[in-house]
Amino acid sequence: MSTDANSLFTATDIAGMTLRNRFAVAPMTRVSANEDGTATGTMTRYYERFARGGFGLVVTEGIYTDQAFAQGYLNQPGITDEDQTQAWRPVVEAVHGHGARFFAQLMHAGAISQGNRFRNVAAGPSAVQPKGHQMEFYRGKGAYPMPAAMTEEQIADAIEGFAASAARAVAAGFDGVEIHGANGYLIDQFLTDYANRRGDRWGGDTRRRTTLVRSVFEAVRARVGAEVPVGVRISQGKVNDFTHKWAGGDQDAEAIFGTLAEVEASYVHVTEHKAWEPAFEGGRGSLVALARRYAPHVPLIANGGVGDVARAREVMAAGADIVALGKVALANPDFPNRVRAEREVAAFDPAILGPIANIKPGELAA
Repeated sequence: MSTDANSLFTATDIAGMTLRNRFAVAPMTRVSANEDGTATGTMTRYYERFARGGFGLVVTEGIYTDQAFAQGYLNQPGITDEDQTQAWRPVVEAVHGHGARFFAQLMHAGAISQGNRFRNVAAGPSAVQPKGHQMEFYRGKGAYPMPAAMTEEQIADAIEGFAASAARAVAAGFDGVEIHGANGYLIDQFLTDYANRRGDRWGGDTRRRTTLVRSVFEAVRARVGAEVPVGVRISQGKVNDFTHKWAGGDQDAEAIFGTLAEVEASYVHVTEHKAWEPAFEGGRGSLVALARRYAPHVPLIANGGVGDVARAREVMAAGADIVALGKVALANPDFPNRVRAEREVAAFDPAILGPIANIKPGELAA
């Protein structure tokens, strides 16, 4: 192993939980659960590959959190009842069997739901039609329909869904939970100026628009206790508005990351298209650097375009403690082991980005 890679193989910890190295697998939508949202044997083998391949932390795809408006995609896994909870147990055991930590990412799709087996309507902060089009890659078609504006009762139900699902995740054996506050889903919709036009306590300026993420975090923390790591994923870009930037620039970053520091998030998971690039046009600091500035004592995971040791070291130099890999991990589920052994890294094939069913059986066994 080259000396440049040494720092990536040092142990670190999140909320007192030790990770064997600085490599994490980023959450990636795979829509490969059963129709009823239960995890499958194929999913077990999929996640196990990364643990066997040397990653210190594996984060699940987004898991829906209630049986009302949370589900975003057909065949998305959930953790809303006992059957779904129990189905995750063999997945967790397989990952733990290879020495990795396993966090459940909890997700509510909100206004951009394009496949919900419980309801045929979506709901978000305001009755604003989402930008972009549904992703055909994930079985969607056409423009997103107009969502309903969530009532106070529905917001309370969504918060309770996060808290209850977090408790189920812990019961299933997960080491921690990640609240999905990124990529255009419900919490991000509340953070976004054009999607959140509410005049009540859930809307307003950026600091007021952080009320939902604060409320969700506090509810989850109260339910799982102080010992379980609870992190939050944050982005600017969205699956339906890829190039979006926060209108308030650094001030928005201060409001959002400052809120997560105030609630004492166990970690912040920042994702950008290219994690090392300036967060805003004409600026210098990346979103990673801004997260480090405004949440200086919070462990930081960085995701976005990292495909080699040099880039990993660059984002760590900007303030990240852990580097989360997406596409390169799909192509190289044994990426840490390859780096350690100085073996060639395989190129990414877009064909493997879709549902796990598109991955060849031999690759699942790798």
